[in-house]
Amino acid sequence: MDKINVKKKQVLQRKGSLQSKGYIVESGLLRSYTIDGNGKEHIFMFGPEGWIVTDYAAADEPCDLYIDALEDSVVIQIEKNSELEIDLKKIMKRMRVLQRRIVMLMSESAIDRYNHFILTYPTIVQRVPQYMIASYLGITPEALSAAKSQRLKPRK
Repeated sequence: MDKINVKKKQVLQRKGSLQSKGYIVESGLLRSYTIDGNGKEHIFMFGPEGWIVTDYAAADEPCDLYIDALEDSVVIQIEKNSELEIDLKKIMKRMRVLQRRIVMLMSESAIDRYNHFILTYPTIVQRVPQYMIASYLGITPEALSAAKSQRLKPRK
């Protein structure tokens, strides 16, 4: 395990790499994403402080995701084949978040997805551009804007 300083916009991993690693975020903010055939980014996850960001490909398989820094960050780099003591509670929490996200992408409204985003990532809403939040939610920036204005309307 190596602690490294990462500059904003620095790419830590490219899709197809066989050198995939994991990253524990001590400070700053990472994201993992893919780019489709039309050049559009699709954000898989954000990694604020205390989160683990990795591609879950086996150590000898090409990875599916890009990982880069959205802010200057300090991360602990983990080799895929290293044996670590992992906090199972953190892993289970992350799996719950991902499971919930998949179910929401299949069945929930934009406003419900946005509300869930705020609950999942309360510390990064102001740190991430709106188009990235829209990408994460699987909606257009316009739909995100509409969801945010709907969220601000007083309930009757």
